[in-house]
Amino acid sequence: MRDQRMTGYAPVALPGVTPEDTIIVHSRVVGCDGGGGNLGHPLVYLRIEDRQVTCPYCSRTHVLAEGAGDDHGH
Repeated sequence: MRDQRMTGYAPVALPGVTPEDTIIVHSRVVGCDGGGGNLGHPLVYLRIEDRQVTCPYCSRTHVLAEGAGDDHGH
């Protein structure tokens, strides 16, 4: 069953539930591999639709920097 709080890739970060590992990014498309190494996960590319996206594998939240990502859908 699909969670109503789903954004497009992962659940919306919930205080006290989602790990507070936040990464500031400057592009609407980000790649996440969980930090690589033995504790990582397959490389996935996530698209930030609004201001942030949370990785479905590791729950890292990628937040778009102020003034960044104004690529107008390109």
